[in-house]
Amino acid sequence: MRREGPAGTVAGAGTVPGAAAGVREPLRTEFEFELPRGFVDESGTVHRNGAMRLATARDELVPLRDVRVRENPAYLSVVLLGRVITRLGTLGSVHDGTVENMFASDLAFLQDFYRQINAEGHTRAAVACPHCSESFEVELAGSRLGES
Repeated sequence: MRREGPAGTVAGAGTVPGAAAGVREPLRTEFEFELPRGFVDESGTVHRNGAMRLATARDELVPLRDVRVRENPAYLSVVLLGRVITRLGTLGSVHDGTVENMFASDLAFLQDFYRQINAEGHTRAAVACPHCSESFEVELAGSRLGES
């Protein structure tokens, strides 16, 4: 059983590699991103930089009661992302209406980003060089598609 400890640490979590004994890595709950295209608001301003928090069980359950999700299950990701995106550019708030007006490439990016931070627990991906086959990790948070 894992319990929250002081200052956001998780009891029973491992220490940071190379850190002094007894020092725990704090639980990271918010992750920065940069949209590949950007959300264009009513005034024409493009918003690309944002942040997404980890989802809770409630975040994943509440949208299931939404009529739009019941009528069209594909709408689930729109409602869910509207709940977990905490910041996008200079917008005052982000909600499902914001997400439904995003470009498809940005929506796909955010769906993948959500999966990375919630299901896999990090924003790094293991990749291999197509030329030399050497394996390494790339950081996905804050990067744009096609960049490393």
